[in-house]
Amino acid sequence: MNEIDLVDWIKRIAAPSPRLVLGIGHDCAVFRPKPGEDLLLKSDQLIEAVHFRPDQPPAAIGERALARALSDIAAAGGDPEVCLVSLTVSKRQTPDWIKAFFRGLLRLAKRTGTALAGGDLARADRVYCDVMVCGSVPRGKALRRDGARPGDSIWVSGRLGKPWDRRIQPRLALGRQLRGLATACMDLSDGLALDLHRLTKASGVAAEIDRIPLSRGATVERALHGGEDYELLFTLPPDAKGPRGTARIGSILPGRSGLIRFRGSEVEPKGYDHFG
Repeated sequence: MNEIDLVDWIKRIAAPSPRLVLGIGHDCAVFRPKPGEDLLLKSDQLIEAVHFRPDQPPAAIGERALARALSDIAAAGGDPEVCLVSLTVSKRQTPDWIKAFFRGLLRLAKRTGTALAGGDLARADRVYCDVMVCGSVPRGKALRRDGARPGDSIWVSGRLGKPWDRRIQPRLALGRQLRGLATACMDLSDGLALDLHRLTKASGVAAEIDRIPLSRGATVERALHGGEDYELLFTLPPDAKGPRGTARIGSILPGRSGLIRFRGSEVEPKGYDHFG
């Protein structure tokens, strides 16, 4: 099977979208936004032996490639619309492997209303995938990192410290629910300590962690610094209560921008860092 055959096969199984004027098979995709909305753009990379093990099922790898980017759309309170997928494989990956990869990716795309608009296929010495997602949110309603204020409470959408290779469930419904409610929001992908540091740094505030809801078998160290949880980290006004299934973990305080304290001690803002 050559590249043209693969592209034709992907085009046949990809679900169409009424707002996608042109998609796979053209030089550029054409997406038509609605009046009164802002577009969200997110690009995320997935690299063999960095973000997944080579022995993982290709369908799971494909699903993970899209799920990572969708988690950021959720953190902005948005709806995913279309995605572009560029996939590079080595000679070890057969056409059947590539098809299974796209089947896994497209199953998640179908569940989340994300249309595959195009991308690229190539060969190299390892598997590499870049996913670009375009989402939408009502104009001026996107959730941001820089709105937390002293007195706000800090919440997470689930238990932390999960195994890095577990299935990702993008919190898209929760993100939409937090529009107009959360003062700040981001997704947890690099560890609670590092990501909360980023949120407080952007907001110019400090934070105190009171408790950490741990996944079964997880350690506090893993939850603070391990990464790959893909939950939402968000702040609410002082009198607001988090949606069902979320957990309050602390408070926003005045103080040095980016400072995080837990159990009376300052927490080092370390987590997963490609360049650390």
